[in-house]
Amino acid sequence: MTAIPPIRVYIGWDSREVDAYEVARFSLERRSSIPVQISPIKLEELRAAGLYWRESDPLASTEFTYSRFLTPALAKFTGWALFFDCDFLWLGDIAELVRLAHGPKAVFCVQHDYQPKEAVKMDGKVQTNYPRKNWSSLMLFNCEHPSVRVLTPEVVNSETGAYLHRMQWVADQDIGALPLEWNWLEGWNEKPARGTPKAVHFTRGGPWFEQWQKVDYGDLWMAERDAIRQTV
Repeated sequence: MTAIPPIRVYIGWDSREVDAYEVARFSLERRSSIPVQISPIKLEELRAAGLYWRESDPLASTEFTYSRFLTPALAKFTGWALFFDCDFLWLGDIAELVRLAHGPKAVFCVQHDYQPKEAVKMDGKVQTNYPRKNWSSLMLFNCEHPSVRVLTPEVVNSETGAYLHRMQWVADQDIGALPLEWNWLEGWNEKPARGTPKAVHFTRGGPWFEQWQKVDYGDLWMAERDAIRQTV
């Protein structure tokens, strides 16, 4: 029997949110019914490899604000690759998400109409608002698509945040829509009547920050963190 190649997964990594990254990785991996190959997107490693040379942006809320768009390049522009922010809690099987990717689309994401009310988020970072906000917080890339192949290191390092995050690098008809449950925004989306979302996104801030202890599904995040500690 031919082995199933692992789905390549890239998670944004931020030095202020190491616990968040570990829970995101652990919660995805333990519920996956297919092989996964998980890599953090770390700025220092990308700079050392000559893949990232943008100057620091004071408006960037995370260290991976722009580097996330290097995902297709890191995947050698072949096959499919998933990126998501580190502030996710996975409660569903990634295999179900992968099965939703079909046809000639360039990228799949949850197409939010997110208009945050808070002026700050996480540990005091400015909460910016822009069209298609949070579309890029989870992206399933068809890395061989011509529009995705545009995302070379040169483009990612030189283009504006608007060009990258508003997905101006791809035609609207080539953006596939994922169900809301795969990028459920805590504090914005309504909780489902039954069950839980497949992936909870603590976009405002999560339990790893002192001021964000009491959030929906925060208890489940804490349970995952405790499970990690028990394996050490």
